Parts: sequence; C-alpha cells; structure tokens
Amino acid sequence: MSSPSSRPPLVPMVATGMLCTIVLVVFARLAYGLVLPAMREGLGLSYAAAANLGTVTALGYLILVMVAGAFAARWGARLAIIIGLCLATTGFVGLSLVSDYVALMVMMTLLGFGTAFGYTPLISLLGSWFPNRRGAVIGFANGGVGLGMLIAGALVPYLTSGQTPYDWRTVWALFACAGALVLVVAIMMLRNPPVHNATSDSAQIPLPLVRAGVYKNPHVITVGLVYGVVGATYIVQSLFMFSYTLDSGIPALTAGRLASMMGLLAIFAGPAWGWISDHIGRSNSLVLSMGFSFLGQVLPVIWPTLPVFVAHYVILGLCMSGLFTSVLAASTETVHPRHAAVAVSFVTLFFATGQLLGPALAGPMIEWTGGFRTLFACTSLLMLGSIFLCWHTRKSARGGAPATANLAQKES
Repeated sequence: MSSPSSRPPLVPMVATGMLCTIVLVVFARLAYGLVLPAMREGLGLSYAAAANLGTVTALGYLILVMVAGAFAARWGARLAIIIGLCLATTGFVGLSLVSDYVALMVMMTLLGFGTAFGYTPLISLLGSWFPNRRGAVIGFANGGVGLGMLIAGALVPYLTSGQTPYDWRTVWALFACAGALVLVVAIMMLRNPPVHNATSDSAQIPLPLVRAGVYKNPHVITVGLVYGVVGATYIVQSLFMFSYTLDSGIPALTAGRLASMMGLLAIFAGPAWGWISDHIGRSNSLVLSMGFSFLGQVLPVIWPTLPVFVAHYVILGLCMSGLFTSVLAASTETVHPRHAAVAVSFVTLFFATGQLLGPALAGPMIEWTGGFRTLFACTSLLMLGSIFLCWHTRKSARGGAPATANLAQKES
C-alpha cells in the first residue's frame, strides 16, 4: 500500500468522488424517478413500459459490474471511472434527443454501463488510498448522493412543470453538460493508488485465491445479500415514491422539495454514518440504518398523508446513506487488501440484481393493483427480513477475519 506521504490530499479526492457520485449514481440512476412522470406523459408510456426503461438500466449495470471490477484491478480504477463517465454522458445526450422506444432503451442501458464502470472502481480507489478512514471517506463520497438528490429534487420538478410535453429533455441535456464537466475534473484530479497500477504484481490475482477470499467468504456473501435488498428497495423508492406522493394528492413542487430535503439530509448523513461505522462496527451500523429505513418505508403505506411523507423523506434522508456506506465498507472488512476491488464488485453484483428485479416487478404490480401501496408494503417486508441478515453479519465478520489472515499468509 501507499505511504501516507505519497497519498493525494484528502479533500480534493473526496470532493471529486462526490462529483462523480452525483453523475454516476444520482443523474444516471436515481433522478429517473423524478423525470419519469413528465417523460411517461410526454411519450405516452404505461407504467410497465416506463419501469422497463429503469430495468434495462439495472440490466446494463448488472452486466458490467463484475467486468468493471476486473478491469479496474487490471488497468486501474482511474481509467474505469473515466470510461464510466463517458458512457453515462453519452446516454444523457441520447436521452435528450431520441424518441424511439428502442433507442431510449439503448440510452438507458448506457447509463447502467456508466454507473457500473465508474462507481464501484471509485469506491475501491478512495478506500485504497485511505484504508484507515475507509468508512468516513466512503461516507463523504456517498454524500454526493444527497447533494445530487438535493439538486435534482429542486431542478427536475421545476423544469418539467412547463407547458410543453418535452421539457424533460432539457433535464437530460443539463445532466449531459454536468457529466462532461465532471469528466474533465476526474481526469485532472484522480490517480490510482500504487496497488492498482497495471504494472504491479497485484494486478494479476490468482483465481483460486479470489474464490477463497471473496466468492466463498461467508461475510462477503451475507453483505452482498443485504446489498441486494438495498438495491431492490432503494431503486423502487427512487423510481416510484415521487409518483406515489403525487398520486396521494401532494403537489409536484412540494413533492420535489421533499426529495430535495432528503438529499440535503443525506449530504451530512453519509459522512456521519461513515464515522459511526468506523467506531461501532460495520455490522452494528447496518442493523441501525436498516431498522430506521424500514420504519421510514412502511409509514406511507399505513398513512399516505403529507406529514407522513415528510417523515418518510426525513428518515430515509438520514438513514439510507448509512446502508450504502456500511455495506461498501463492510464488503472489504474480511478480505485481503489486494482483493478489495473484487469484493466491492462482487457485493455490487447483488445490488445490481436487486435493482434489476425491483423495477421489473414494480411496474406490473402497480398496473395490477391500481396503485402504489401494495408495492411499498412488499418492499417494507423485504427490508424487515433483511434486518436479520444485517444482524447475521456480526457473526460472519468475526468468522471471516481468520480466513483473511490465512489467505494473506498464502499470498506472501
């Protein structure tokens, strides 16, 4: 690993990570839920057809997430992040121009490709540069999710509340401009830690050791299952909670402000949960954040009123970033540092699967039931069950540490 004197300054690296997260996670994935009502109306799509666009994005993410991890291990995370930003920006440009449904699906798939190639290597890059502050660094980078949702929640409803049916194209065009600017910043600011250099011996990781240290690691698998639940529930919340709020009689600008408030809270909650996970342990922070997130998810199912929607967005704004931060930090807790990028990619495979299944099942469920309450009741039950998995990571973390030590001896 790198010596402290060779590390880049913390603040510029984390700030660049936040900007990349805004483009790769918020604009490329989560903001679609805010654009969806205007886009669906402008193109005359059903909920199922609109959900399919979210599904192909998740499919693109799923297809390339493991490829991205292997690519980053071989060629460096910096190049992977740059490629991811290029793919996402291309998708934004295409969405601002095309109307054909097949072409829209292609562009949405590019957004998934971009997130897969950019976000996972970004997390492993930051964690590798600052291993002793991994939770806090990842938490600050994931604060970009909150900042991005704050921006998108304020901007998208305002831009799509005009008189023309194609105002949503302006949103994608602005996202494309942001993607291009962040691409320039990433090229200038990011650099690989020595362990990720393509010429390093660590670029060639023996497959049997990867299988033993990552793919067969009980702790990593359990964390991956938790991340799969997070992927399914969070993408459904991002895609359809805004529509559920509108369907419950809340004005669009008010609903947008609630999404912005959630983003504002997440800016500070991400670093806070990183600090919490560094001090009380990843598993304990997972239990806490999942428990509170379940509470926030189930409340609108019981009482779909404005005060309850406010409570929903406040609770999730404070807690959802804790899930992302704790999961990503926990995924590398019991693996050798040389396998960190592979471990992050492996658990993200579960996350991507959840994000693929979530929209695919949510759209037809909304059509069949004629509303959103059944959908969010199901996601709430899923989160309730995952609290047990979070608790189980306490045992698997204790059991995984010795295996990691033995693995390190084999590799040395």
